[in-house]
Amino acid sequence: MKKILTVLIISVLIISCGPSKVAKEARKTFDGGWTLTSVTYPQNTGTFNVTLLNDASASCFENSTWDFVSNNNQGTYTLQGANCNTGTRFFNWSVDEENTPQGMYDFLLKPTDEDANSTMGGQGFRMNLRSLSQDSMVWEQTVMLEGEAFVIRMNFSKN
Repeated sequence: MKKILTVLIISVLIISCGPSKVAKEARKTFDGGWTLTSVTYPQNTGTFNVTLLNDASASCFENSTWDFVSNNNQGTYTLQGANCNTGTRFFNWSVDEENTPQGMYDFLLKPTDEDANSTMGGQGFRMNLRSLSQDSMVWEQTVMLEGEAFVIRMNFSKN
């Protein structure tokens, strides 16, 4: 009886400590190729000079191609376009297990080199995964601009 109880308790602990079913499904849905179709600023109007991921202007990110590999949480994105520092960049990514107040997950992206070594000393970028389906996803990042919250929305479509 003690053995059965011990096995039961260990099983419950293992199951409760693992990623939630929703987070697992989110990771599977991320898997594959995506295109960042547009960058918008839903709470603001006007023209803004925004640099994304400490890398390039938002206009260079539009129509960039992204590849997410869910079994090792690594990926790449490739920038193209005139007046852009073109080429492929590498990153590690994860879907945060904690629900945000809006009911979606946070997404963490950490730039790396080709060998998966951090290029920012382990630092990364946290975005809110606003929506995710089999054919589209939307990220939002809130930054501060002149003491006010400024929302950057990145809209993706599945390749």
